[in-house]
Amino acid sequence: MVNIDNDHIETFTIKINELDNKGSGRGYALRDHGGHKPRKLNLAVPQTLPGETVTVDVPNPTRKRANVLPKEIVEAHPDRVPAPCPHFDLCGGCVWQHWKYEAQLKEKTDFVKRSLQKHGFDTDVVKDAIGMEEHPFEYRNKMEFTFGQNGELGMHELGNFRKIIDIDTCLIANNDMVEAMRIVSKWARKHELPGYHKEKHTGLLRHLMVRRSQETKEMMLAIFATDTPDGELKPLIDELIEELSSVFDNLKSIMWMVNTDIADRTQSEDTYLLYGRDYINDVMYGYNYRTWFDTFFQTNPTQAEKLVELALELADAKDHERMIDLFCGVGTFSLPFAARVKELAGIEIVESSIESAKRNAEDNGIDNTYFLAKDARRGMDEVLETWGTPDLLMLDPPRSGAGGKVMRRIGRLGTDRVVYVSCNPETFAADITWLRELGYELKTVQPVDLFPHTVHVEVVSLLVKTE
Repeated sequence: MVNIDNDHIETFTIKINELDNKGSGRGYALRDHGGHKPRKLNLAVPQTLPGETVTVDVPNPTRKRANVLPKEIVEAHPDRVPAPCPHFDLCGGCVWQHWKYEAQLKEKTDFVKRSLQKHGFDTDVVKDAIGMEEHPFEYRNKMEFTFGQNGELGMHELGNFRKIIDIDTCLIANNDMVEAMRIVSKWARKHELPGYHKEKHTGLLRHLMVRRSQETKEMMLAIFATDTPDGELKPLIDELIEELSSVFDNLKSIMWMVNTDIADRTQSEDTYLLYGRDYINDVMYGYNYRTWFDTFFQTNPTQAEKLVELALELADAKDHERMIDLFCGVGTFSLPFAARVKELAGIEIVESSIESAKRNAEDNGIDNTYFLAKDARRGMDEVLETWGTPDLLMLDPPRSGAGGKVMRRIGRLGTDRVVYVSCNPETFAADITWLRELGYELKTVQPVDLFPHTVHVEVVSLLVKTE
């Protein structure tokens, strides 16, 4: 929620013209300026939709920009619906629960088209976004909750990173994950364990991570704190372990992670295994994967399998071909592709991910892969020296994209086909301009919705060398 200074508030009625990259409505008000020309006040208004007319209270409107919540919806969008989550007004997580799901998908398709248009691409190649077929809730297999300094456990408040919303449900998480969060929250309050203060850097409890496999149902809990789980804490932690393990038959891992760094991330300086093992088993597209607390694994497994299916379909891989999987992670795409090609090389700069990819390949009886812990360009150079030019290349880079140097190196490899999977249409569009200049044609782009009720959308695309 936007903090309001009650000393000076002005009320405006405005039209919402568009959405910004955070999913908030954008509009403007004209404010009198002492008899001079009215000053334009640009407003970001969460929980509004394009075309709506709303009234807003703007605190101290002396600056040109402001972020405010709507006071009243004067004229509603025809696709507006009541948000089902009781925490929607305060939580900064799902920004579009007030919008019909079909309309969300259309907006995500249009966003992909706008991103490509900015770089001169033909948008006729963009297909309609593929959404979740049945229930676009309870889709996440990983949640990170944050402890507040006054005993809260939940999500960051909308527009206020310093404040935590104390939640008792989360509609995008599985019920087991929510119940585990409730038990930890009740335990922390019972023993008055202090949450972390983001400014003073004091307090004990920082985050709770919960992972749960949709297929195997195995569950992992990781508590991030500023001190070790011994001394006076040990009997309290033993009490928590006993309760959690008695409630959940599928609980396979509880860990205590020490993090004293100022950065507000779920990272670990020292890891203590409190219960079970330090990983859980997961399944995607028929392949088994081990996931640790810091493993990157697709968060919506139902939709992630569609990504794999689309990538396989667009690539049309042959059993005599050699392939590179760039930014391969733990092998989410590598294993299904390896079953269809002669050889596959996975390249990833994170060594722990490469070790996981090797183990996952071995666990699934796949022996035609080799994985390199190298940066993208050096890894491609090594493959080129070993094989010559590969027939097929796939990449799934982080949100920041692959970047011009990597994309130019891909283009100079001269591989026949490039399958690009992206979680950021804007960096995707910028990246593939380099391939266009090097003789590649964008054949198809398929958006896929992995995160319903948020602004995020994935794309799977195919580029073919024509020159």
